[in-house]
Amino acid sequence: MTGRNSFSPCQSQFTHMTNKQRTIADIRAFNRYYTRLIGLLNDHLLGSDYSLAEARVLYEIQLHQPISASQIVAQLAIDKGYLSRVLKQFEKKGLIGKEPSAQDARVTLISLKPKGRVLFNTLDVASGQQIERLVENLTTDEQLTLVGHMLAIMKLLPEEMT
Repeated sequence: MTGRNSFSPCQSQFTHMTNKQRTIADIRAFNRYYTRLIGLLNDHLLGSDYSLAEARVLYEIQLHQPISASQIVAQLAIDKGYLSRVLKQFEKKGLIGKEPSAQDARVTLISLKPKGRVLFNTLDVASGQQIERLVENLTTDEQLTLVGHMLAIMKLLPEEMT
């Protein structure tokens, strides 16, 4: 730790814990720190009218369009009913369009409309600016170390919970 933040691992605080309990407590402490740091618990992500979940749905549509609702459910491990409500809201606001799949008429494919692309780009720029502000006081070496640790986490943990 560089001493720049208030995150403190639990190892020194709870000496009676097993290694596994300390690991769990430290991961949970980091999760609380990071979600607060970048505002993931706010109702509105990055000053927008959209939640993190809604922004992630928008991101998946942008990344994989045209995409089916079942593909979004698989990508995000999101509740089907919640996704259905989000998609209805997006459609009502003119952010997405739907059309039947050429391969299977039972499947509806979702794509961003121009208004949805503008919203995606706005959120994407705001997200990039937020991360830029987050690391702006780090040296290049510290930034590389940070990213290296993030990549190590992604390599160590499974892609999905079992």
